[in-house]
Amino acid sequence: MRRPAGRATLGRRRSLLRNTYQTPVLDEPDLSTGALELEERHSLRRVAGLSTELTDVTEVEYRQLRLERVVLVGVWTEGSVDDAENSLTELAALAETAGSQVLEGLIQRRKQPDAATFIGRGKVDELRDVVADTGADTVICDGELSPSQLRKLEEQVKVKVVDRTALILDIFAQHAKSKEGKAQVELAQLQYLLPRLRGWGDSLSRQGGGAGGSGGGGVGTRGPGETKLETDRRRINTRISKLRREIKAMKTVRETKRSRRTASGVPAVAIAGYTNAGKSSLLNRLTQAGVLVEDALFATLDPTTRRTAAEDGRVFTLSDTVGFVRHLPHHIVEAFRSTLEEVAHADLVVHVLDGAHPDPEGQVSAVREVLGEVGADRIPELLVVNKVDASDEETILRLKRTWPDAVFVSARSGTGIAELHKAIADRLPRPAVELTVLVPYDRGDLVARVHRTGQVLQSRHLDDGTELRVRVGEQLAAELDEFRS
Repeated sequence: MRRPAGRATLGRRRSLLRNTYQTPVLDEPDLSTGALELEERHSLRRVAGLSTELTDVTEVEYRQLRLERVVLVGVWTEGSVDDAENSLTELAALAETAGSQVLEGLIQRRKQPDAATFIGRGKVDELRDVVADTGADTVICDGELSPSQLRKLEEQVKVKVVDRTALILDIFAQHAKSKEGKAQVELAQLQYLLPRLRGWGDSLSRQGGGAGGSGGGGVGTRGPGETKLETDRRRINTRISKLRREIKAMKTVRETKRSRRTASGVPAVAIAGYTNAGKSSLLNRLTQAGVLVEDALFATLDPTTRRTAAEDGRVFTLSDTVGFVRHLPHHIVEAFRSTLEEVAHADLVVHVLDGAHPDPEGQVSAVREVLGEVGADRIPELLVVNKVDASDEETILRLKRTWPDAVFVSARSGTGIAELHKAIADRLPRPAVELTVLVPYDRGDLVARVHRTGQVLQSRHLDDGTELRVRVGEQLAAELDEFRS
């Protein structure tokens, strides 16, 4: 069992991750929607010292994490030691976002995780001693544990054990605001919980039913019946089916809105990237959207779409999406597929990268992996390196050599935003048909549509109307055909 460069190193790395890019302090109060949501989120924090004993608190044994004092455990199977420490540092940031205090971080070097206890039977005793010495009440494992691994590890360390997937699901449950987001999170939670149901104490007792057995419930109630565990499993499956129907209906609404945007000829740009890379800050800077901005992982989950215009007047939509992370749970990807597919239907993906992160190359690989899962890997990509004001010059030079076509910006200070506007405009799809028309002055609606959805190459005001040389889509070109000059 290896403690990654001591607690001081883990704390220092975590401090770099969490504190290098703080939200700026404004002289005047910010009354935007995002600021109000952030104030509401901070007005209710988890109280330290609450009990996290394993108790059967609901009918389906749904245990909220309620993390307070935690020990992190990771298994290093491949890559360098820096990769292992970066992964554990990210886990620490996730734990803090969920409301816990990280006491210690441990890394075990193995060829592969142990099938029984994740870290190996010989190291469980050492972990139990660390938990006892630090007074921790929860252990978080940097990986997804099987039901048997979770049960055996809890039995031996004598405290609650949570894996990376459950931790991310807990954060999503805290931050989901919209009806669709809440349904997606609940679906992912139930899919994760279903194979991990356990019965404690009288939870394994059977309901009366059938005949010929004991039970004392009277005629028609005797027999083996159904265990409470089986009842819970049936109820969860019923709820999962209902949630899938609801999300499917919401997906239909989303597709209808998308088809309307496509028919109007308005290009769509999607902002994607690693969590806490500054996607929402960039959306606010580009469109004045006023969405919530917080120095935390997965601060915003619900997608936000705003209309904006390029310098040449072409209108396009800019959409913020849920952030990605290494080893994003497949339950999340499946539940949020309808939301993530917005990226797959975009005309351009603005891939935002945290320039102050210790492993930006790993971030890019993780994001592109998820984009490939939802079919967005073929969409044109514009790589944007954010937080250049919080990164050192040597790192910026290295990233420029790695990605020479990337745009380097700071959403906080505004550095590079003009260059980003130009880069987006250059990559927007050009209308297909070029023509010259003389539009009468009483058809100002057509002129407005040309400016809104097409590209105006030349414009003159004559006695009979407005002469335009434009590039427009086929549908608008057909409407303008009678005014060709």
